[in-house]
Amino acid sequence: MSKLAVLDIGTNSIHMVLAELEPDFSYKIVDRYKDITRLGDGTFKAHRLPDASMRRGLEVIKTQVTLARNKGYKRIKAIATSAVREAKNGGDFLKAVSRETGLTVRVVTGQEEARLIYLGVRHSMELPAEPVLIVDVGGGSVELVAGNRETMLQGLSLKLGAIRLKDLYLHRDPPTKAMLEVLQQTIEADITAAMQRLKVKEFGQLIGTSGMACNLAEIIHLRRTDKPLPQLNLATVSRKEIEEVEELIREASVKERLAIPGLDPKRMDTLLPAAMVLRTLMKQLGQDKLTISEKAIREGVIYDFIQRHQEGIRAEQEIPNVRRRNVLYLAQRCQYPQAHSQHVARLAVQLFDQTAALHRLGEREREWLEYAALLHDIGYLINPRQHHKHAYYLITQSNLDGLTAEENELIANIARYHRRALPGVKHDPFEALSLKNRRIVQKLSALLRIADGLDRSQFSVVQRVKVRLGNPVRMTLETTSDSELEIWAAQSRADLFERVFRRGLEFCVRSYQGESA
Repeated sequence: MSKLAVLDIGTNSIHMVLAELEPDFSYKIVDRYKDITRLGDGTFKAHRLPDASMRRGLEVIKTQVTLARNKGYKRIKAIATSAVREAKNGGDFLKAVSRETGLTVRVVTGQEEARLIYLGVRHSMELPAEPVLIVDVGGGSVELVAGNRETMLQGLSLKLGAIRLKDLYLHRDPPTKAMLEVLQQTIEADITAAMQRLKVKEFGQLIGTSGMACNLAEIIHLRRTDKPLPQLNLATVSRKEIEEVEELIREASVKERLAIPGLDPKRMDTLLPAAMVLRTLMKQLGQDKLTISEKAIREGVIYDFIQRHQEGIRAEQEIPNVRRRNVLYLAQRCQYPQAHSQHVARLAVQLFDQTAALHRLGEREREWLEYAALLHDIGYLINPRQHHKHAYYLITQSNLDGLTAEENELIANIARYHRRALPGVKHDPFEALSLKNRRIVQKLSALLRIADGLDRSQFSVVQRVKVRLGNPVRMTLETTSDSELEIWAAQSRADLFERVFRRGLEFCVRSYQGESA
């Protein structure tokens, strides 16, 4: 089962979702974590993230990342939006996140936010053929996304986020009438300008996303029915109902707001500007109904990842071993000769298993030999000449997740000595290995050299090898056709085997009869 964690570092809150990706490229959310950190409080006045907000945000991120990793989520995609994007010290915050967690956070533009929100909404409800408008009221910005069931048509990002408006215009709580008038004028002006920029002028439906819209829907449903909202997705609220909640909280004291059923206490000072934005937008569009989507940017990141990594997700289902999978990824990226490399790997493992009494190595070393065999010819990507050296370079410069740096170096050395010069201290990479690891490289390279020679024609002429230990060691080759070239190549590469194991080596042939029924 492929796993993906998405960390959304927003202006108002920090969310993380843990998803399992299915073989059919669907997904299921197995857990959610959310903390309303108010990272953007004070940011839009000073254009800086306050130190206290950064400390609070960093602690939440560290906790959520630790939870994800403890649950086996190694792949974490992290994004940050307007508060980090607009702060002069946003880079310092991201540097601290990287230092404390190892995460690289992607700061998305308003346009990219709109695209991801569209992806999340499109996959959470059936969109019609005619255009709809999606509105996401965040803490720092409001995204307007025009689209239909086929595609996103246009995305706009407005600086009308609820925390931004509260910080810039509502300097008292409750706010004065003058403050609200200025705020209303600002919202109307920005939305009017946005309507003029929209290429589509008529929308069959208005869809609201984000925690602000969802909390409004929860309050309205409680007022309407005296019961909690059973499902956020596809719930609907009217413009009149939004106006009523706006009026209810406009002049309410903090204590009175906290007493409103369903109101999230952490949104008590930001829900008013959010409601004003939604009400003004609905009025200008002539829309009387808002449909709620509980899926937005985080789910959009999951769908975006699935679309971009279908081949890799399929490989994860087929090859659950992360070490083997990443070795094969590297081999495929380097356009390795698949049939030859995989056949050499099979022969090398056969030799390893049947010479255990000589080399006295274990399962982990067997795995290294197989991986080196799969990668031994990737150097052809750079140049056929010296391709064994190029293979060493490509392996050591690749990030093979699941393998330690020491294992990377060992596999690279084994692959490097599949031909030409024997491992020796005149080669700096080999000399840098510990004495124990040098011996491992010598033994495994000795087996790889023979296995590679036994497929010299690259037609899998030698199907199996039967080894009889003695002095000399006898290798009986089960072949499908003439194997003189393979025997010649294997004999020419027997020098390291004979030196390391201090035994001669001879080959004989018998016809391969195939698998018995």
